[in-house]
Amino acid sequence: MPSPQSLTEADRRIVAGWAADCAERVLPLFEREAPTDGRARDAIERARAFSRGELDAAGQIRRRFEAGRAANAVTPAAAVAAARAAAQASGVAHMGAHALGAAAYAARAAGLAEPCLQDAAARERDRQLALAGDEVRDALRRLPAIGTDTSGPLGPGLLARGDLGEHVRALQQAIAGATLTP
Repeated sequence: MPSPQSLTEADRRIVAGWAADCAERVLPLFEREAPTDGRARDAIERARAFSRGELDAAGQIRRRFEAGRAANAVTPAAAVAAARAAAQASGVAHMGAHALGAAAYAARAAGLAEPCLQDAAARERDRQLALAGDEVRDALRRLPAIGTDTSGPLGPGLLARGDLGEHVRALQQAIAGATLTP
């Protein structure tokens, strides 16, 4: 039985476009540091192509780690987080829960890029939620709550801890219609 974090292929295609949008918003943070490194942009473009049905899951799965390796090519934390957002977006073809990872890393990147603005990450999450149409929200609601299922990225790993966990929790609460708590 597949992980509840996988989602159906149709749902993965729906959330892949949203994940690409989230990652693309912070992509300039990476590209300023590594202007000739196209791996993060390519990952976002492949996530979009997957969302449009132009790439199959198997082909996308094989290449999902390339943007993650691009994160090792930069030093500033905001640029690293931006590359990881792109990597998470490209991972949606494999497992739908990576869409929330893309959003969480993008929120982290936005917060790190503007440390003097205490609410920069929260504002980025608000923008992400505004981009999430009904189909995206419906698909994301099918994911288990962070930390409740160990069979994917929403398990007890990186996405469940620290600021990334806070971002995912806030997104899931907002998507579920719950009131966010500070």
